[in-house]
Amino acid sequence: MVTHAEHTTFYTYMDTPVGTLLLAGCEDHGLRLIAFQCGKGAMGPEPHWKQSGAPFRDVTRQLTEYFRGQRTSFDLPLHPKGTPFQMAVWKALTQIPYGETRSYGAIARAVGRPRAVRAVGLANGRNPLPIVVPCHRVIGSTGKLVGYGGGLPIKQALLDREREVSVSAGRAVSTAGRPSRRRAPTRQPGSSVRARRSAAQSPAATVRSAGRRCRVEGPRR
Repeated sequence: MVTHAEHTTFYTYMDTPVGTLLLAGCEDHGLRLIAFQCGKGAMGPEPHWKQSGAPFRDVTRQLTEYFRGQRTSFDLPLHPKGTPFQMAVWKALTQIPYGETRSYGAIARAVGRPRAVRAVGLANGRNPLPIVVPCHRVIGSTGKLVGYGGGLPIKQALLDREREVSVSAGRAVSTAGRPSRRRAPTRQPGSSVRARRSAAQSPAATVRSAGRRCRVEGPRR
């Protein structure tokens, strides 16, 4: 017998470098929703949902690790709701490697519907679990960013951050075991200025900048 409590939807808010996120789900089924609080994907909790952070401890931990560059994939119970086609598209999104992108056409081919590019775009836009199900890794055939529930600046910031982490990891692997060579630093005129500019424009800084525009301040219901 299924009790009412087993179907209770809980929610909480999480502050991240890309702004405030609304998390919702059921303890017995898993994470159902991640919603930005700005952009076209912004939404709030339903009146019958109950606020509690306890069911989302693992979710917030893994998201925190992701934003710190310490996690490249998620291991969470997910419970999105969608049509069979949408579910197939969302499953295909989880197969896109961290730090890489795919076109809408490539996703259409992956789900066996090579001519359904427009339908793939619509399903991608209705993904209820952004970041965890990485719809931000889908771009136009020309390489142009096309739509994102949290806004294009956040989509670009997430892609830049993932590329930065991937490149850093690749460098660490390629230099492992090599003898270190110490070289006296050579400072060029204006180098400190360029370094400060580079830090200000780094992917991590871009993520923080995008997030400030998508953060909820004050009390939350």
